[in-house]
Amino acid sequence: MSNPVLVPENQQFIVVVPAAGIGKRMLASCPKQYLTIDNQTILSHTINRLLSHKNIAKVVLAINDDDAYFAQTTLVDNANIIRVSGGKERVDSVLSGLQVINDMEWVLVHDAARPCITHDDIDKLIKQCLVNNSGGILAAPVVDTMKLAIKSNANETMEVSKTIDRSSLWHAFTPQMFKTKELKQAIEQAQVKGLTITDESSAIESAGLPCILVSGRRDNIKITRPEDLVLADFYLKQQIEQNKG
Repeated sequence: MSNPVLVPENQQFIVVVPAAGIGKRMLASCPKQYLTIDNQTILSHTINRLLSHKNIAKVVLAINDDDAYFAQTTLVDNANIIRVSGGKERVDSVLSGLQVINDMEWVLVHDAARPCITHDDIDKLIKQCLVNNSGGILAAPVVDTMKLAIKSNANETMEVSKTIDRSSLWHAFTPQMFKTKELKQAIEQAQVKGLTITDESSAIESAGLPCILVSGRRDNIKITRPEDLVLADFYLKQQIEQNKG
């Protein structure tokens, strides 16, 4: 195994976690971030993993004003969690979180439903962004054959249009890390233009700013569908065993 990338011990960062979504694809009775793995909510797993990192001082958590679940979690009295009002879309929640960060040059943004993020990957992202003085994202090269789909006029099913060259395609993960002012301005400008912003990198791209790709672990999955819950449970247990060794 390669030696882990070292991040300055005393440099502290804040992570914005948008968690105002309802997760329709999970087909669950509550927002997916409040489903449980090993008697803890996904949100608890995620935030505890972030706050246990030596360089992460606080988490800014954007949740729905009508959220009735957060008060029932073990996170409710954590002084290192700053709660803000989440928005209709992910980008609105991220912007809401950025509004309360005034004195930090850099900010990280992480999905609430990615509980398997490792400290080593966070180290790699922070190190590479600082070394290159550039924003960046954790990501992994696409390994599957990629198809471009079109809707069939005959029966409304999806059909293959063509096969896409995957050599330059990457799966985007989180955390994503950018300079706070640049990210805030990029999101605001994109919203004025009416652009669709699916992650922080897409806002940065629209502003013409650089974003480096930092190779991350593939077990950093986003829990989106019911089968992902079982997979995340397996990965979390596997990571715990590896850390014991």
